[in-house]
Amino acid sequence: MANNVNITSNGIQKVLRNYNEKQALAEYIWNGFDANAGTVEINYAANELGFLDGLEISDDGHGINFDNLSIKFAPFFESEKALQLPMNKNRSVMHGKNGVGRLTFFKFANDAEWQTTFLHHGALHSGRISIGMHALNNYQASLLDIPLNEKSGTRVIFSNMKISSEDLEQEIIPYLKAEFCWFLELNKESGYQILINGELLDYTDYIQDYEENFLIRYEDSDTVFKLKFVQWKESLHKELSKVYFINEKNEEMYKEYTTLNKKADEYFHSVYVQSEFFTDFDFSGSEFDTQVKIYQRSKTSPEFKFLLKKLNELLRDKRKKFLKEYSSRLLERYEREGVISKKEETSSHDLSDLIRTIYEIQPKIFSNLSIDQKKTIVSLLQTILASDQREQLAAVLGNIVEMDEEEKAELSKILLP
Repeated sequence: MANNVNITSNGIQKVLRNYNEKQALAEYIWNGFDANAGTVEINYAANELGFLDGLEISDDGHGINFDNLSIKFAPFFESEKALQLPMNKNRSVMHGKNGVGRLTFFKFANDAEWQTTFLHHGALHSGRISIGMHALNNYQASLLDIPLNEKSGTRVIFSNMKISSEDLEQEIIPYLKAEFCWFLELNKESGYQILINGELLDYTDYIQDYEENFLIRYEDSDTVFKLKFVQWKESLHKELSKVYFINEKNEEMYKEYTTLNKKADEYFHSVYVQSEFFTDFDFSGSEFDTQVKIYQRSKTSPEFKFLLKKLNELLRDKRKKFLKEYSSRLLERYEREGVISKKEETSSHDLSDLIRTIYEIQPKIFSNLSIDQKKTIVSLLQTILASDQREQLAAVLGNIVEMDEEEKAELSKILLP
């Protein structure tokens, strides 16, 4: 049967114009995980010239029920709002947006065919759906007489490819590491995995720091929280730095940004906290919710407040170590850019130490600056160091950023003659 969605093919391409081939391919992996898949496989073959002969993405999820085809393949917005539909920001589920992502294949292929097996009324059924890029608003669908597989799942076959094996291996696969590393780490105990030509997607080279089985115990109720901390070498795309709360069954219950998210210091991290305490936990309440019951597990519980306090202490401690290492790289970059000359750096240890210390206290001061702005800040610091107003800088910084006693002492040590 042929079916038309209610916008034009050009309209669909307009809606999806901001997608690139990396994001488009990632959408199909998310579709698999959204369908409760534990494994998503990418298989491809290239010819001697490096062109892809074909590409397939398959999953072991619940398949596409043909009763829902009009929902899965009929986007109904002809604007970019289709890409901004509300999602549950506190759970790592349902990345797909009303089927829009299923039509992004035109970014890397001309044609796509879905072979899906699904459970319906207690029996397995299979069907095929095909779409061409020149008629994205028209899909061909047919049910098969017998199931294709003995279990549910979906296989998407892309043909007439627009990308090469080099594109896939040098650009797309590294992108997938950044897109899914936090999610695969979140679901590691549940066995979630991405396979590429039979090999696990290995994101270990994306990890800067890793610590697991870190225990926090709240003595009054003998509540135990098991923490896993991961610092990533690069950003996590739209996910950013978050803490994930997981129950004893390895089920994610809630997630939220960490207190160190978006600190302008390239400190990308994920924290996974597992405990039986999160079973029947009320994450909807706030610290100021006066109607939470005394014995209810919620954000106002002393156990949860204790956890957040310890968690933030851990993050700040790890971030300080990271910033000390990164401050040296900042000086190296300033030298390469001509902001600080080699002569200045070797003749004035005070200047280098001051830049390091200020960066470790508040890296945002040095972020998103032009070369001229960097040179201006360095010149101001040099002028202050050469004047009798050195101690005033500590007071000025104290009014701008919050400093603990250790940071104040370190700054004063450099500034006081």
